[in-house]
Amino acid sequence: MKKTLGAPLFLGLAGLQLLAVLAIVFSSYVTSERVLMFHARNLLRNVGLNTMEHSRGFLKPAHDAAELAVRLAQNRIVASDDSDRLEQLLFQQLQLTSQASGMYYGAADGGFVFVMRDPGTELFRTKFITIDPVDGDRETRLIWRDADFNLVREVEDPTDTYDPRTRTWFIGASKSGGMSWADPYIFFSSRQPGITLAAPVFAEAGTVGGVIGVDIEIAEISDFLMRLKIGRSGRALIINRNGDVIAGQDPDLLKTTAADGSLRFVRIDEFGDPIAREAFAPLFTPGADDVTEEVTTTFSHDGGRYVSLAMPILSEALPWTIGVYAPEEDFIAEIKQNRLINIWIAVAVAAVTGGIGLALANSIHRPVRAFAVRSALISQGEVDPDEPAPRTYRELEAVNDALMSQIAARRRAEREYGLTFEMSSRGMAQIEPGTGRFIRVNNRLCDITGYDATQLTSKTLSELVLPSDRKALPRDEAMADSDFSTNQELRLHRADGTVIWVRLNAIMIRDGSGAALHAVMTLEDVTQAHEKESEIVELNREMSLLARDNTMGQLAAGLAHELNQPLAVIAQNAGTALYLLDQQAGVAPELLEALFEVEGQALRAGEIINALRGLIHNDGSARAPFALGPLLDQVQRLVQHEAEEAGVRLLAEEASGVEVCGHRVQIAQVLVNLLSNAIEAFAQADPEQLPLPNDRQVRLTLTQDAAQLTLGVIDNGPGVGRGVQLFTQFETTKPDGLGLGLSICRSIMQANGGKLWHEAPPGGGAAFYLTLPLAGAEEAEEGAEPARGTPGSVTEGSA
Repeated sequence: MKKTLGAPLFLGLAGLQLLAVLAIVFSSYVTSERVLMFHARNLLRNVGLNTMEHSRGFLKPAHDAAELAVRLAQNRIVASDDSDRLEQLLFQQLQLTSQASGMYYGAADGGFVFVMRDPGTELFRTKFITIDPVDGDRETRLIWRDADFNLVREVEDPTDTYDPRTRTWFIGASKSGGMSWADPYIFFSSRQPGITLAAPVFAEAGTVGGVIGVDIEIAEISDFLMRLKIGRSGRALIINRNGDVIAGQDPDLLKTTAADGSLRFVRIDEFGDPIAREAFAPLFTPGADDVTEEVTTTFSHDGGRYVSLAMPILSEALPWTIGVYAPEEDFIAEIKQNRLINIWIAVAVAAVTGGIGLALANSIHRPVRAFAVRSALISQGEVDPDEPAPRTYRELEAVNDALMSQIAARRRAEREYGLTFEMSSRGMAQIEPGTGRFIRVNNRLCDITGYDATQLTSKTLSELVLPSDRKALPRDEAMADSDFSTNQELRLHRADGTVIWVRLNAIMIRDGSGAALHAVMTLEDVTQAHEKESEIVELNREMSLLARDNTMGQLAAGLAHELNQPLAVIAQNAGTALYLLDQQAGVAPELLEALFEVEGQALRAGEIINALRGLIHNDGSARAPFALGPLLDQVQRLVQHEAEEAGVRLLAEEASGVEVCGHRVQIAQVLVNLLSNAIEAFAQADPEQLPLPNDRQVRLTLTQDAAQLTLGVIDNGPGVGRGVQLFTQFETTKPDGLGLGLSICRSIMQANGGKLWHEAPPGGGAAFYLTLPLAGAEEAEEGAEPARGTPGSVTEGSA
């Protein structure tokens, strides 16, 4: 579905407004939440510090009372062995120290004085255990007194077996030699959580004479925690080093029954508050170290987020950790509510803004829509782009002008491309990428392939190409994924079944995203060039064979000429010797037989050489008329590469319509040999003796009369060196030559009814001339051209 301008404008105005407001709301929320959470942690820290100071303040009076009692006993102000006076001292200290629930003295002999507040009454109860120093008899008395120390009641308890020396407070104080705090526990009498402070009383000998202890109920600390306001639902508790929860805002959760039926504190890992367990239990696992610094944690429980704080232990004597936790909602619930309200406000503002934006978008979009419709009609050719455009925004008018210019330029480009496509001298086509099918073809392609346009558009390129050449092309279905950029020669089937050679150029056209649109192909018929190339190759091969035959024939003729004479002398001398021996008597028959053999073999060798010369020299070909122009063109192409390397230009006079009679391949061999000699003379000479590179040339000239044609090979090179005998067998100036080239060339020309000679041009260089009889004319008398001037200008080449 096509997009319109109205929707983006509406969404842009409303959406951007909404995003802006939401960004402000959430930014304010995140900032406020961060600040409130910072204050929440500070609040928890303050609660912990307050609880810590309250605990210290609560325990200090009891500590001072115990310390005073110890000093009075140690300084003999109150004799520790005087039970009555000691009871009065402990009674007075207990009245002064409201935090203490009982004070007592345990003697080293097992005696015991214990003054305590009687649970459930306003009386005080004293327990005396007296040990007779002579017979060790034990007496236990229980005395109740009122606040004025008046006796209310007194009983004996013979069943009591209590021994203070076995208690942890006695043992701990005796070992430490100073004040020591026992671990908190549940008091047996009051069944309330408490802690014991004990201090030793030393005898004159420096030994421990007894221990004074103070029992302190710490339930008041829990009461203090219950009065604390930590957010809306926060909690605080105190945890001992061993993991026992000794104080909290819910005292009922602190106590549990031990296996022996006594009461004990609940450990944090079994505490009845699951949130407190999750917050603090990991700090008190077996083997964990004491909490020595603040530990802040944020965690989730049952879908809610909580923040907790654990304070360091109070002291080594009181290794208590104060833990505080509270839900995050207690601190950020209001800003969450405020955020929700702000979001709804943002939505309302965005809706109003969107409505205004919609009206504005419609106002803007109306002329834009009219402009788009007009542009579409112009693109389809239904409206002339030169017609005045409707009035609209200046920006759209500028866009319209640019668009009209682009449309006009595109039409011009399409028209020019169409003309180029149709009138191209080469075959052109557009090919569909996915199928390889012809989309559009020009007339020249139809002429090359023999098919009309309708037939070609139903075919693919690969269908026209010979199967053996198709491997050079991508598969039709894979053409879109390939570059399909090629420049090569291959063979096609024409409509009439003939095979032609063509040069194919193709390239894949893609859009801006890289998707294949179509391939553009040009095709050129190069069949004639291939045929000419084949003719040249064939001529070169025939010339090579002829050169080999002529060389071997000339070599055989030379060898026969040189060997026949010594063989004739051998045969003649052998005959003379036989004649002389025949005149003498007594000649050994073996000698005569040997001489006969020598004469016969010499004659036989001469016959063999003559037969070999005749066999090689006879090429079995006949002279025939042929056109000279194509031969000269082919000869020049054979030596063109060699001429370009030497920087020599080849020039030839027009020879069209000229026909001569002779052996075509032999004449070509002579011309190639003469041209090669001229080019090699340039290449081997001293550059200072040569013309400038652009002036070096070899010319082919033509002169004819009624019977024959004179063809000249003339160069402006260094000329022929002094002392060189041209046309002489086995004489050469080339390090690797045989000295047979020019000799063979002259023999070839004589065999074809012509002549070959050399002249030295007046301006320097060398000129070789050869004559050939014209086709259909009386063969002119063969006249020998005397050698004139300096011998030839080029060294002989191998024919």
